[in-house]
Amino acid sequence: MNELKTTILFGVTAAVLATAAMVIDPGAATPDVFSDQGEAFYPDFTDPQAPKAIEVVDYDEATATARPLKVEFAEGTWRVPSHFNYPADAEDRLANTAAALMELRKDAIVSDRVEEHGDYGVIDPFAEGELSLEGRGQRVTLKDENDATLADFIVGRKVDGKPNRRYMRVPTQKRVYEVETSADVSAQFEDWIETDLLKTSAGDIRRVLVNRYSINERMGRLENQERLVLTKKDDKWTMSGGGAPDTSKMNDLTGALDSLKIVDVQPKPQNLTEVLKGTAGTAISRQSQVSLRQKGFFVTRRGLLANEGEIVVDSKNGLQYTLRFGEIASSAPSADSADGSSDEDGEGERRYLFITVDYSDARAKQYNDGEEPDAAGKELADELRNRFADWYYVISGADFNKLRPRRRDLRG
Repeated sequence: MNELKTTILFGVTAAVLATAAMVIDPGAATPDVFSDQGEAFYPDFTDPQAPKAIEVVDYDEATATARPLKVEFAEGTWRVPSHFNYPADAEDRLANTAAALMELRKDAIVSDRVEEHGDYGVIDPFAEGELSLEGRGQRVTLKDENDATLADFIVGRKVDGKPNRRYMRVPTQKRVYEVETSADVSAQFEDWIETDLLKTSAGDIRRVLVNRYSINERMGRLENQERLVLTKKDDKWTMSGGGAPDTSKMNDLTGALDSLKIVDVQPKPQNLTEVLKGTAGTAISRQSQVSLRQKGFFVTRRGLLANEGEIVVDSKNGLQYTLRFGEIASSAPSADSADGSSDEDGEGERRYLFITVDYSDARAKQYNDGEEPDAAGKELADELRNRFADWYYVISGADFNKLRPRRRDLRG
């Protein structure tokens, strides 16, 4: 009888100890239940062509604001809903981004503690409440054509001493992982759109008129006027008033025109767009004039003038571009600007840019030794005219400064 009691006692004790072991160290008892290390984040996401929308949200600690950028395929075109449905050039970039994110695995478990999310930079940029404003990550969400989520990540800080490794987590979960990834997910507007704004090359530019002036709005007159004409003939540039510009500095100017990028956009009023496209006569409405003045452009008897002057560029194919520089674009923050008006490189405020384009057969003949032009130049002008008519563009302070050189700036 005593032996039976002893056996039962030992059995109960063993069961209690086993249960205690599971409570104290559950991972040691049933590791497969508690560890997902090495698994894919989204095993059902296998087709890099499936995503039809991506939203990337960065967080600006200086202004304590989340900055979302969304790109989607809708109604047969790629567009940027976060920027007034501006046309996107996103198909290849999105497929490459999706392929990189699709392969991500939970390489190592780092933490299950919510209070440590800030240390790893994986706080949701949209999080509200008492959470720290520091330590917020980048949220990346991919969706299919039915708006179903294919993948959703919060990308945190880089892992010290481990190239191509970052801390990451799933927004609905608290666990933080160390993940090997080379994915470059951009929240920059300019990375998702057509980068060749003017569709010209530096080598095709034949004449540049730099018309620097400023408008005294109170007095209604032009001030600080300075005009410079640069002409290319037989592969050599000359300046009005005599002399030649320094070759490398002239290359910088034509290169800036060739690589000109926009960092943001604002839509023009419908009336102004229709006038510029030639579909609504020439009467600019009061609403359009107010919009123009707010951006630093003025309708006058002399034509359209700009707050900070203009540059007129002739191209070999007969196109003539007029780029007018307006007000500081303080109301259109970029993803890398703390206050929405100045560039991090300290090269000045971002500016509104108003672009128009014109085509001339005579100009094309002049720059092609009298040869009859083909239809390509006029077709390109029509395409660009329709595109430019819709938008006020915003350019960086660095580009603004490059496109307004003085004579002394171009000397060797």
